[in-house]
Amino acid sequence: MGAATLFFILSLQLWFVITIVVSSCNGAKTRGMFVFGSSIVDNGNNNFLPNTTAKADYLPYGIDSKMGPTGRFSNGRNMIDVLGKLLGLRQLIPPFLHPGTQGKKILHGVNFASGGSGILDQTGSIVSKVISLNEQISNFERTTLPDLKSEIENRYHEDDGGDKLVSNELSKYLFIVETGGNDLLLNYFAKMNMNTDITVDHKHKTQRNNIGLQRFTNKLITLLSSDLKKLYSMGARKFVLISVQAIGCVPVVRATFHKENRSCVEFMNQAAVLFNTKLKSLVHKTKPQMPDATVVYVNFYGIIDHIIRNPAKSGFREVNTACCEVEKRSHGVLCKRRGKTCRNRKEHVFFDGLHPTEAMNIVIANKAYASRLTDNVYPFNIRRLSRI
Repeated sequence: MGAATLFFILSLQLWFVITIVVSSCNGAKTRGMFVFGSSIVDNGNNNFLPNTTAKADYLPYGIDSKMGPTGRFSNGRNMIDVLGKLLGLRQLIPPFLHPGTQGKKILHGVNFASGGSGILDQTGSIVSKVISLNEQISNFERTTLPDLKSEIENRYHEDDGGDKLVSNELSKYLFIVETGGNDLLLNYFAKMNMNTDITVDHKHKTQRNNIGLQRFTNKLITLLSSDLKKLYSMGARKFVLISVQAIGCVPVVRATFHKENRSCVEFMNQAAVLFNTKLKSLVHKTKPQMPDATVVYVNFYGIIDHIIRNPAKSGFREVNTACCEVEKRSHGVLCKRRGKTCRNRKEHVFFDGLHPTEAMNIVIANKAYASRLTDNVYPFNIRRLSRI
């Protein structure tokens, strides 16, 4: 064997090893993502809902995206887009309601999220008709799952009897669930009499309100736990639960309750912490009913709260107000159609009255994917989850 031939063989072997390593680092074991939740992760489903005001299909949404306004509630990418790239997925996850989301288009996953939705079916009624979490899971079960099964069987030249094959493939997808915030903001707090909480010391709230919040939160967690078990019964094995953000610190809440100093509204944050504590407990509590599942908890609240308290360390400056000019008809939540925007969007935490900027979404996704701190992601990061 000549030296040139030997060199070629060794080079080929080295290239093969490097390819495997790189593929592993890019999360090659992850086929894709199925996404369920609210406007934080919605990438265009609400565009196709005729009777909802919760839409982001107009400028200035998408102002920093080559695609323009897509229905994402951000100036650019949301955290799912960024996470998909970190996982090495070759394309963006398509929205369920898009007519083209079928066939091979669904092989890398589908996004079912709907802005304004919640765990409870009635959450979101304030913005008219949206797709609740329960409906999102039904859409996966009745439409996407049969379509995916057909695609997988065709891909592996199987017909009927391919349930084991489909289950094996499903175990390689991440099931992302981001929900609960709207149940608190648009349901619990919208229904209770807020005047008392605004005018008195929050430490002296009535015991009845605390008990009511406990019961409400327990109900949400019980329903969400059942939803996870339902997905598990369909073949889901890798779950990512994204916590509720610091809802007392979002611009619309600050502007509504603390107009003068724009400080955070702590009783709302306390409600989010209560929900998140119980949500995090599902990492272990679901194990008896979901023995083969792995559940990861992303501390969206903690990540964004840390930046709000220490913005400069992460390159941010503005944490109190929205980057875009907000629409009064949306109660200060959504951007005004073709309204003004701030120039330094990378320095703003929030793009509108509720949703993070692309810059903030990049921080959240990167910490969820790679952080080694259990304060950010528990019990380990999504990169490790993707390799299981």
